[in-house]
Amino acid sequence: MSTTAPAPRMTGIGRVLVIVYAVMALAATGRSVVQIIRRFEEAPLAYSLSALAAVVYVLATLALVLAGRSGWYTVAWVAIVFELTGVLVVGALSLLLPALFQHETVWSLFGIGYLFVPLVLPLFGIWWLRTHRPAAAPQQAGVTA
Repeated sequence: MSTTAPAPRMTGIGRVLVIVYAVMALAATGRSVVQIIRRFEEAPLAYSLSALAAVVYVLATLALVLAGRSGWYTVAWVAIVFELTGVLVVGALSLLLPALFQHETVWSLFGIGYLFVPLVLPLFGIWWLRTHRPAAAPQQAGVTA
């Protein structure tokens, strides 16, 4: 029985993915802070969703970096699936009920203001998580599950 070492997590596409998540985290955080400070009363729902998107991007970035450690792989899955759900729901609602989103969020119109990166990024994140599962912890001799 041959064993192969797990592929390094933060090389190549993994590193690019983390960099793009970090850029989105910075962009969404900056946008939401400005929106909330300057005009929160104009669109509290939209600007709160921008802040939520920022938190999700920060959490996803951190979780992807730490995904090889216990528990963080699951956090990465939850954050990225939540992100995909958010962009799909907010994107659809911004088309179907434009009055709710007269003020744009990161996820409005499926991320059109960010060249659809918010729509595509979680798909790459899910692919990466599926193809880079952390190595299973070796079982101790004499211990049964």
